[in-house]
Amino acid sequence: MMNILVIGSGGREHALAWQCAKDDKVNNVYVAPGNAGTALEPKCQNVVLVSTDENASEHSAIIDFCQNNAIDMVIVGPEAPLVTGIVDACRDAGIKAWGPTAYCAQLEGSKTFAKEFMEQNNIPTAAYKGFTEAVAAKAYIDEQGAPIVIKADGLAAGKGVIVAETIEQAYEAIDDMLADNKFGDAGSRVVIEQFLQGEEASFICMIDGKNILPMATSQDHKRAFEGDTGPNTGGMGAYSPAPVVTQDVHEKVMAQVIQPVVDAMNNAGHPYTGFLYAGLMIDEAGDPYVIEFNCRFGDPETQPILMRLQSSMVDLVAQGLAGQLPSDAQWDSRPALGIVIASKGYPETSSKGDVIAGLPELDDNNDNAVKVFHAGTAFSDSDAIDREKEVVTNGGRVLCVTALADSISDAQQAALAVTGAISFDGAQYRRDIGHHAIARENS
Repeated sequence: MMNILVIGSGGREHALAWQCAKDDKVNNVYVAPGNAGTALEPKCQNVVLVSTDENASEHSAIIDFCQNNAIDMVIVGPEAPLVTGIVDACRDAGIKAWGPTAYCAQLEGSKTFAKEFMEQNNIPTAAYKGFTEAVAAKAYIDEQGAPIVIKADGLAAGKGVIVAETIEQAYEAIDDMLADNKFGDAGSRVVIEQFLQGEEASFICMIDGKNILPMATSQDHKRAFEGDTGPNTGGMGAYSPAPVVTQDVHEKVMAQVIQPVVDAMNNAGHPYTGFLYAGLMIDEAGDPYVIEFNCRFGDPETQPILMRLQSSMVDLVAQGLAGQLPSDAQWDSRPALGIVIASKGYPETSSKGDVIAGLPELDDNNDNAVKVFHAGTAFSDSDAIDREKEVVTNGGRVLCVTALADSISDAQQAALAVTGAISFDGAQYRRDIGHHAIARENS
């Protein structure tokens, strides 16, 4: 029997832990630090990792826990520990960890690194230029005009991207990042990009250094409000598969984007292992352009994708760690769709401590056709006996209500029915998740 450690606290980590816990070979799934949902999941247990050396790094606490609890594999959910080298540290300690090394994680950790990497390896992407000074950045914006895209160079929890519709909005973004330090060190350098036209898609793969396993395709909804309006967020919902990724587009992405990443990292002496996320813009001709790379599973794409996964996630990760990834996995033919319920003020602020009502019981999921994945949740009383009734908000994106159905329209309606029954002060969500795919269905 296996023991697994999942690092992270969001909806992605709840979905990963849930998938791993379903495997008969698994004894315990520890989630660090987890959320209220992972605490309630069968075979799952939240843990707070503290190193035996109070002066040691967070990596040391993870390694200590693995060594003291017979952990067979570590699955790293979020980007921050990957960028700081948790996989390198685990490998040095003889612990099997699924994710890219710190060198490879620069694809997400630095927009400048990623753009230069794509330029050097002929990976299609938008034209760009990097800046550290506001005056020079604004002069470049004057030259290029609007709409234009402003990105914080470093990690900004999915919110460091501004699609400026006007010159004035672009100026404001530059001032926020370079002058007012809105995103801290992440925004001390900005990348200004050409605005690309088309339809977005998320293309996520598992890579073992050589072999590539494409996951089911998906489409994220970054804008806060319906009709794809409002500020960018970490993601307000997603669905899988993404009809815009036709077989022809799929082949182009593999040949022009994913394989070049694998080849280039191998040539650099840093084989890419773990999940690789390519955020794409597909133009009218069906040609893909990379908007961004992430070095981990997307959130909220993970939730609908893993609802459809019929292969064992544990087996796939084990095969990846052994350098023996298969070329495909088994998927439910039905589409899945997830709707994020966010807290009051998101994405600018988030609310904590608001009591959540209407959550379905864990075993009341209509034959697993609907699953509520937790993200920003906690317990109001950590010692409460009947903890299911004590769940409160604990962050910006609170829940992701995810449904499997025979069509995207049906999945949307099933998710909306459960979403509408959940309430807390200031709850907000989009009712149009999946609208691109639904328009295709209706036509």
